[in-house]
Amino acid sequence: MKLTKDERMLAVLYGDGTRIGLINALKKMRMVLQENEQELRQMTEGFLLKLENMTDDEFREAAKG
Repeated sequence: MKLTKDERMLAVLYGDGTRIGLINALKKMRMVLQENEQELRQMTEGFLLKLENMTDDEFREAAKG
């Protein structure tokens, strides 16, 4: 499974190098998004679904590029 350019950027900005850490950070970030940030909210929701459906090994492989 590959990460999109936008997903990679979210992982760099919010991640700690682990799938679970990134999931937790994205969930916290999502809680403070403003009304006018719907595109970021949708992107984050999709990325969270992807992360929750992959294993740690799949995440490490996808994060390598």
